[in-house]
Amino acid sequence: MEQSKILITDDEKDIRTMVQMMLDKEGFETVTACNGRDAIEKVKKSPDFHLIIMDIIMPELNGIEAASEIRKYTDCPILFLTAKSADEDKIKAYDSGGDDYLVKPFSRVELILRVRALLKRYGKENKKIGGISLNVSRRILEKNGQRIQLTEKEFDLLDFLYQHKGVAFNTQELYEQIWKEEVLPSSANTVMVHILKIRKKIEDDYTHPKYIQTVWGKGYCYVEPEV
Repeated sequence: MEQSKILITDDEKDIRTMVQMMLDKEGFETVTACNGRDAIEKVKKSPDFHLIIMDIIMPELNGIEAASEIRKYTDCPILFLTAKSADEDKIKAYDSGGDDYLVKPFSRVELILRVRALLKRYGKENKKIGGISLNVSRRILEKNGQRIQLTEKEFDLLDFLYQHKGVAFNTQELYEQIWKEEVLPSSANTVMVHILKIRKKIEDDYTHPKYIQTVWGKGYCYVEPEV
């Protein structure tokens, strides 16, 4: 099982050391950053972190500003640590791309529970499709580390096919599942157009798709790519 890699960011050395010791004891791989800019540089060089723990109140670049920049490089969960507990502070934290919020002082048990919950949730919601990463909660698709823009329906369609990989669905079934409307004569064309757009965005060669394949006489099917 892959060891979870966690970045700990706090301008107070004692806090960094304490959190690192707590997590190391639980078997996590930890890396520390002394401020927001340091955290951004570490993520840019190694965007494979499974979780980022970020203090909010830091000089020069605070945690919320750093998190907004970090979101350009990774969609892993961010747990904010802060002494500020007002509702408006929590809203700013979540709006910047944060996933949870822990007020100082906190206990070791509380920290570990939050960390494990985020790692568990992220593991379920972040689906790996070959070289593609599909994050359901944030509705983000990345291919080889590059973010790909999908419309709402394109995302829903790709996610539905992935959830039912190996099963072929005809255009009527897909229209009913994704659009949830009465099937019309134009519905089949709507589905086919969306499938084509998805293929153009995710396939290396959309004329020879390896992810969303056509099963003649049955419809479309997500196929697990060969490793």
